[in-house]
Amino acid sequence: MAKLNILLPAMGEGVIEATVTKWLVSEGAAVREDDPLVEVATDKVDSEVPSPAVGKIVSIVAPEGSVVKVGQVLAVIESSISMSPDAEAKIDNEVERIRETIIESRNEKKETEEVSRSLKSRTPSGKFISPLVRSIAAREGISYSELDTVTGTGMDGRITRDDILKMLDARNKTKETAVTAHRNDTGKMQHKPEVQQSSGDEIIAMDRVRKLIADHMVLSKKTSPHVTSFIDADVTKLVLWRNSVKDRFLSAEGQKLTLTPIFIDAAARALYEYPMINISVEGNNIIKRKNINIGMATALPDGNLIVPVIKNANEKNLTGLAKSVNDLAERARINKLKPDEITGGTFTITNFGSYNNLAGTPIINQPQAAILGTGVVRKMPAVIETPEGDVIAIRHIMILSLSYDHRVIDGALAGKYLNRVKQILENYNGEIA
Repeated sequence: MAKLNILLPAMGEGVIEATVTKWLVSEGAAVREDDPLVEVATDKVDSEVPSPAVGKIVSIVAPEGSVVKVGQVLAVIESSISMSPDAEAKIDNEVERIRETIIESRNEKKETEEVSRSLKSRTPSGKFISPLVRSIAAREGISYSELDTVTGTGMDGRITRDDILKMLDARNKTKETAVTAHRNDTGKMQHKPEVQQSSGDEIIAMDRVRKLIADHMVLSKKTSPHVTSFIDADVTKLVLWRNSVKDRFLSAEGQKLTLTPIFIDAAARALYEYPMINISVEGNNIIKRKNINIGMATALPDGNLIVPVIKNANEKNLTGLAKSVNDLAERARINKLKPDEITGGTFTITNFGSYNNLAGTPIINQPQAAILGTGVVRKMPAVIETPEGDVIAIRHIMILSLSYDHRVIDGALAGKYLNRVKQILENYNGEIA
């Protein structure tokens, strides 16, 4: 009988640890290959770790509530079935990914330590700075002049770890005060008002996911100066075309053809033509993304939101996009998404029309630079140009909105992109082969 270690797999870019939330099996339990064993949670997604083989759980190493690093052992399984070469190769690849993640984390730590060693050991006034304090200063971008203002509580006035952490805490609180406070026209200082509670009010604590969403939204508004542009599109031809093929698509593919994959197709085509919308900002650098990975904001049954990502959306035909959309949306609602299926997005689409809304001003999904909102398609009277003159007709009209980071995307470029999406939708003739 061979014993296999069940490791915490790589959970997506930037994630190096996860919290064990719930064991789905107990010690001594018999499991089959791919049976879900344990639920884990990161700051990006809740996920399940499956069994790598048929066997019996010998021991559970990481109890519920423990925080486990990527690559660490969760449990040990005993199996009498030898793995196929493909399975071994899969595990080897996974181990290699874990190794790369750990190496990357160590390299970042090493770089910080090297920077701290290169710094002087004393401030301009002569205060001694230990290597640990230098490391924190290097990581947090604290200058020597700032360090000189810190009153050291160590021997001979040395600046200790607690001293610099207190300074950081004070600096952060000052920033928070500056954000929540502003001056009115009379010059008086106004602060964020306290919430007054009344009898009968219900207090609902945010769950973990809602807290993450809230933090992400606030971060985005602080990071990017948002501008939103709007345009309406006459999608009558698109609606008539979809109505003519949706039954055939359902019969051939066993899936519904909704408008969402069509919107993703149009957005991806336009991104290919206007690649400077498909960007991110890092410091003073603009990162022009090679891949067009489109996230689709998906509402969950509990009221929260998740954004699964369709990788290389511009390389898929409409059939491939429809299958990906339906699969990801369904697994999102039952919490079966894999970590790498919600990371790596370069652009996002959110569909306000799902709830019969005309339009909205979406918040950018950081570190992306733009997000497209699609409104409800509704019948409206519209002016149509004909050889015989203008006429009023009933048409299918929808509103498109694009929120973009005005640091790097100007109104002209955003307008061109949005108009191109409109043109594609108004003349859509997608193939469903």
